[in-house]
Amino acid sequence: MYGRILVPIDGSAGSSRGLDAAIDIARSTHGLLRLVHVLDDLSLPRRLADTDTWLDALRHGGQQILEAARTAAEARGIRADAVLYGDLTTPLCEAIATEARMWPAELIVLGSHGRRGGGRVMIGSDAERILRSSTIPVVLVPAPTKRTGDERISTRTKAVAPALLIGQKYRRQMDA
Repeated sequence: MYGRILVPIDGSAGSSRGLDAAIDIARSTHGLLRLVHVLDDLSLPRRLADTDTWLDALRHGGQQILEAARTAAEARGIRADAVLYGDLTTPLCEAIATEARMWPAELIVLGSHGRRGGGRVMIGSDAERILRSSTIPVVLVPAPTKRTGDERISTRTKAVAPALLIGQKYRRQMDA
């Protein structure tokens, strides 16, 4: 159950928190992670979109983000592979849906940026689209808070286990 976990990452604190949760889930299910980084047309100013050097730099940065995430997962004993969507033509939610279908993933773990107001409209809409369009379970991990380290660890550990059980129950109902 949940042996193939798709994890969109962008290098933000929110996606790092999503990666941590995905690693915890993979550890309990003996799962494999597929890390995905998507360059979209919001990754660079429109006037620079045709600049090969700038695009190469973005792709290189995306590869570094993926490698850091893979290293973090493997350091905790979790196998992970990585995919970069670097053509700027595939919207984030479409890339995630395609990768989830083609791999095929059994769960998507998505870190939230935790933005509010105007920023939430643009960034939050991707998470909402993924949640609404996914045919597999999605775990949305909230953005980091300003609590102490011990409180964060305690809260996350307490939240992941029940959420995983609920997800497994839901999956059994869907498979029946």
